[in-house]
Amino acid sequence: MTNYIILALCVIVILSYIFDISSKFSKIPGVILLIALGMGIQLVSASAGFSIPNIRPLLPVMGTLGLIMIVMEASLDIEISRKKKVLIFKSILSALILFGVFIVVMTFVLVKYMDFSFRDSLLNSIPLGIISSSIAIPAASSLRKSDKEFVVYETSFSDIIGIMLFDFILLSQSSFGIGVFKFVRDGFITVIIALISSAGLAYLLHKTRYHINYVIILTSIILIYSLAKLVHLPALLMILIFGLALANNKFLEIDFVKKFVDFPKFRKDISSFKNILGELTFLVRSFFFIMFGYYTEVLNLFNYKNILTALIICAGLYITRWLFFKLVIRMPTVPMVLFAPRGLITILLFLSIPLGSKLSVIPDEVVTLVILITIFVMAIGNIIQKGEMPVTEVNSANGNMEKVDEI
Repeated sequence: MTNYIILALCVIVILSYIFDISSKFSKIPGVILLIALGMGIQLVSASAGFSIPNIRPLLPVMGTLGLIMIVMEASLDIEISRKKKVLIFKSILSALILFGVFIVVMTFVLVKYMDFSFRDSLLNSIPLGIISSSIAIPAASSLRKSDKEFVVYETSFSDIIGIMLFDFILLSQSSFGIGVFKFVRDGFITVIIALISSAGLAYLLHKTRYHINYVIILTSIILIYSLAKLVHLPALLMILIFGLALANNKFLEIDFVKKFVDFPKFRKDISSFKNILGELTFLVRSFFFIMFGYYTEVLNLFNYKNILTALIICAGLYITRWLFFKLVIRMPTVPMVLFAPRGLITILLFLSIPLGSKLSVIPDEVVTLVILITIFVMAIGNIIQKGEMPVTEVNSANGNMEKVDEI
């Protein structure tokens, strides 16, 4: 039995790797294939009559680990510079306004027309308003450089804003004013702890010479996150600050600090850490989406009410996004409007909603459908986008080959 389990795990990892590679050519995101693989395993196991031990309780654990790694990976990609201030401003504006408009409209509909409570409506709206950086960033690799950077910034800020607001609403049981005061107070405490932790972990990353290094750093980050959650602090803010501090170490490159830090070596250490983090994130994300697909009620995906609800949510999402890009920040609407997938964070936050606060109108299957539809739409955007690489074009009149820049 042990050998069969090891064999199955190896096959899953290899298939995930194949899906990831093939997505660059087929433009079909690997996440869709991972979820489909999980559903396929469910159907095959049911028809063959053998059962797989219940590992559903591991789903939130895998999701939390993936969440920490995704936010860390996203924050390591955020480079702050004056040259990019317009791009960063537009991406923050996009993440904040589109997220805010979506949850306000959806919460209003749920409260006004369906008589759900404001808090429960807000908790169920927030996960659907968050763009998945873990899905969007890899898929944006073939976009123009400026568009790719916009996707990185927008999705990263969308993750962080959405998660922090969700934690605030989930943990706030008192009045709004007291809740805001506690959030600001806890945020200030978190920033102080995060800066101290970042300095300590960065020092370990730079100075430790033992061959086991990066895993201990990552374990320490997860430990700090868990301790912060236990005392109800905005833990992801710590992860964000740590990643930003590492990614933007150029601001610390002053004479006093140079006495203690070899910055060229430090940047190599960070690069190696990002590589290890990327591979671990790949593993965790792969198993998470396969498990998610396995525990999805496949038949309920074809329920017309669920399909209609998911389509209405997606329609509202893309219409709002198109209007914002067209009228507010005046960026190309194609393919940028289509790069708004929902994914791991949406699932994880829905799993975090207390049973008493879950709304019957938004079952798990609706969430799954929204994720699948938005990923499929993003795949279409990837196919129709033209990129910025020059291509050769044959001039039929004189037979000459000339390079033309794509628009």
